[in-house]
Amino acid sequence: MKDADHTRLSADDWDEKMHPRPEETEFDRVVEAAISRRGFLGGVLAFGSGATAMGMGPALLSGTTAQAQTASRFAFGPIAIQTDHTVHVPEGYGWDVLVRWGDPIFPDTPEFDHDTGGAVDSADRVFGENTDGMESFQVGGRQILAINHEYTNPEVNLPHTEDGTPTGLDDVRKLQNLQGVAVIEVAEDAEGWIVVKDSPLNRRITHLTPMTIAGPAAGHELMKTKADPTGTESLGTFNNCGSGKTPWGTYLTCEENFNGYFGATGQIKASTEVIAGYERYGIGPDGWDYDYHKWDARFDVSKNPNEPHRAGWVVEIDPADPESTPVKHTGLGRFKHENAEVVLAPDGRVVVYMGDDERGEFMYRFVSNGTYTPGGSTEGLLDDGTLSAAKFNDDQTGEWLALTPETTGMDSLAESRIFARQAGSAVGATTMDRPEWIAANPHAVEAYCCLTNNKNRGVKPNAGGDETPVNGPNPRQTNKYGQIVRWRPENDDHAADRFTWDLYVMAGNPDVYNNTYGGSENITAGNMFNSPDGMAFDTAGLVWIQTDGDDSNAGEFEGMGNNQMLAGDPVTGEIARFLTGPKGSEVTGLTWSTDRRTMFVGIQHPDAPFPDGEGKLPRSSIITVKREDGAPLG
Repeated sequence: MKDADHTRLSADDWDEKMHPRPEETEFDRVVEAAISRRGFLGGVLAFGSGATAMGMGPALLSGTTAQAQTASRFAFGPIAIQTDHTVHVPEGYGWDVLVRWGDPIFPDTPEFDHDTGGAVDSADRVFGENTDGMESFQVGGRQILAINHEYTNPEVNLPHTEDGTPTGLDDVRKLQNLQGVAVIEVAEDAEGWIVVKDSPLNRRITHLTPMTIAGPAAGHELMKTKADPTGTESLGTFNNCGSGKTPWGTYLTCEENFNGYFGATGQIKASTEVIAGYERYGIGPDGWDYDYHKWDARFDVSKNPNEPHRAGWVVEIDPADPESTPVKHTGLGRFKHENAEVVLAPDGRVVVYMGDDERGEFMYRFVSNGTYTPGGSTEGLLDDGTLSAAKFNDDQTGEWLALTPETTGMDSLAESRIFARQAGSAVGATTMDRPEWIAANPHAVEAYCCLTNNKNRGVKPNAGGDETPVNGPNPRQTNKYGQIVRWRPENDDHAADRFTWDLYVMAGNPDVYNNTYGGSENITAGNMFNSPDGMAFDTAGLVWIQTDGDDSNAGEFEGMGNNQMLAGDPVTGEIARFLTGPKGSEVTGLTWSTDRRTMFVGIQHPDAPFPDGEGKLPRSSIITVKREDGAPLG
């Protein structure tokens, strides 16, 4: 997700400005709790190929984790930090730009104009702004990429304005069309990878694209609006952050900081329940500088109070059918989704892991009632099932707490999905340090979640008033560096309700600190980083970690340089830096070509002059990375 933007507040900081959290009133208790865990940390930090190396009891590491077969060495030499305005990869590798914001993806679309940032009437026919999650597909022998466009940088995208504030509906329409999803065919020729502009599969999905609403919340009164009195159809997908891929070959795009698109031009008149929801999800009278509500009444909650309930979902898109209507799956809950990691339980049920990327919010899991059969019907597999929130215990056990009317005290299943955050609070789920991407190991029955950072840990409650004390998977107060938690479900079954957990890594700065803020033992001066965000496994079982943190290279972050991508070995705990992004950028989104010889990597919100040089607008981009000897790299 977008965390550090040099011209605007981050999403979390904006939420807290609009809806201030009270300061923690039991500060001494929190400090005492943090100190008491110094000894405890040695048990939860897990790396090494066995229980002795991990400093843990044998029960946690027996079975698949210890036996996972994966490469013990990386096929590259780790690179040093960088602070410049370009991309760096190891010796023996090369990179190139595949596509940038504003590049045409249809043959009748003009090339990008740096003076105007592109025309409003072509904004939905070019590659969108601020690339994020992406997945690759093979469709009839074609290489297809589905790529998220999370948000815009109005001050860059609207260069004719003084500060990026829209001056009318045309400006709003341009921003709306630069966001969403791009589905593009790509191909490799003698010069490298290109976008196939005349492909019949190319498609843009924006804030204005018709959607179908499915699942338990479809048709509920809270989903109905003047434009859609049925509550089953909506327009657009918003703040598309992480992604997912289903076993049946569809793309999942995840709506994150949707609240910033809504505002009010008049008094907000809504029920107590709706107003409470606004507070929990950060919806207020101001529109996070987009100002949609001033020009497009759909986003004015004083006129359409239910419209925000139609955002914050996981959306399914069929990359093989450009005429298909995307589906919002309300069975997966409404919150600030990072990604959606899909795995199958041994009995064929579909399991979806998800994180709510806000300070002190929860991790979720969905388990379908039905089972997946290749070639069979997939109807209901992302809606008809049980949504749960995670509870982590300090003894390194945990459980998934079902969110039902009975467990939450809510009136209906639909309300427990529309207000999933309140449902998680009601059952006592564990507040987390901004759960971002979740990835499942293809060679072991275990999953990992990036907990990117949380300056409010042990200081302030979350937006619902839940306390955020230092706890097992979130062991540091005012956590500026982040960590990655790993869990193994009971009986090697992702649908099981109980699990054991450990920490794969705690990021930190060992050059500045000699305590837990220096990181876990697998963090060194040569691989240190902050704010793990994106994450994906390759076919060899290596985990790739992407960062979106402080790139000031000063103070507590001295020696960390620009944001980066690292490779991690789940068995040995070794972590090595593979790629550094240009100054100001987040490295986010990762997938591979079908032959595994090319990595596609996203570079979001870079500072100028990346990638086009001095005097040009900065442009988020997808880059390709290859080995110079042509060998596979993932």
